[in-house]
Amino acid sequence: MSTLEATRAELALVVLYLNKAEARDKICRAIQYGSKFLSNGESGTAQNVDKSTSLARKVFRLFKFVNDLHGLISPTPQGTPLPLVLLGKSKNALLSTFLFLDQIVWLSRTGIYKNKERAELIGRISLFCWMGSSICTTLVELGELGRLSASMKKLEKDLKNTNKYKNEQYRSKLQKSNERSLALVKSVMDIVVAVGLLQLAPKKVTPRVTGAFGFVSSLISCYQVLTNSNLHYIFIITFMFIRHNGWEVSVSVIHKITNEIKKINKS
Repeated sequence: MSTLEATRAELALVVLYLNKAEARDKICRAIQYGSKFLSNGESGTAQNVDKSTSLARKVFRLFKFVNDLHGLISPTPQGTPLPLVLLGKSKNALLSTFLFLDQIVWLSRTGIYKNKERAELIGRISLFCWMGSSICTTLVELGELGRLSASMKKLEKDLKNTNKYKNEQYRSKLQKSNERSLALVKSVMDIVVAVGLLQLAPKKVTPRVTGAFGFVSSLISCYQVLTNSNLHYIFIITFMFIRHNGWEVSVSVIHKITNEIKKINKS
């Protein structure tokens, strides 16, 4: 009975993660670019999976442009330098445009929108918008990492005679720095993917290179969705209990984990 309840708790965590539309989209993205890597642009099963998954992902992104439109008109945190503000707003505008135009591409691929030539042009424009937003994201992350580095060095001087890793403020800044470094890596990879999809450098950025970069970028996105929802803490808690108690996990522990899941689901 305890084994069954432990399994149920683990499955509840997986279900909670998959219930997020963003998580499903990123998993499909990993499948899409993994298939692109395997196919290397050649016809076959892998390319069919690539194309069908790409079309399926467009459904997940319906009306998603509203998210970045909201970010575009939302106020920025006080103290943010003007260049970073402008880059951030440009990123929101470009990404919102990409997601909006991508819906027209979806309408074309489903046969609702009949003008194929115009749809192809709109598709290329949308990809340029996505590449532009990725470039803006890269510059924003570089700027924010520079600001974080300066503030951390200043804090290190103040904590010269103490263990800086025991300071909550320093640990918080270090965590933010790690998150932004990961976001920087992802945005750079997305630029390469955009170059590959647009075939701006077909000899260097082949379909296999595009697929490889896209697959790794997708895995990073899956991890970011997990950390942004704090689900990784619950996964760690569950793992620690199971490791300590084996499969003989008590019912009370399962209830505690379930309550934590409910709290996250409400937030």
